[in-house]
Amino acid sequence: MFYFFMIRPQQKKAKDAKKFVEEIKKGDYVVTIGGAHGHVAELEGDTFILEVEKGGRIRFNKSAISLEASKIANSKK
Repeated sequence: MFYFFMIRPQQKKAKDAKKFVEEIKKGDYVVTIGGAHGHVAELEGDTFILEVEKGGRIRFNKSAISLEASKIANSKK
């Protein structure tokens, strides 16, 4: 019982997050875990460059993308 209520949901959530990060492509709108919003300008291995307002560009690790926040932000568009 413990497995189905605690461990299994965590494994599924981690798998979904990993798949989401692997499928990110140039031009996608994402939100980082720190709350930065923007479009992916470039992808380089396990990092990406996020283009924010007024042409600002910031480099992040792909692990900084928030799956939940990105889905919510994209659904509001």
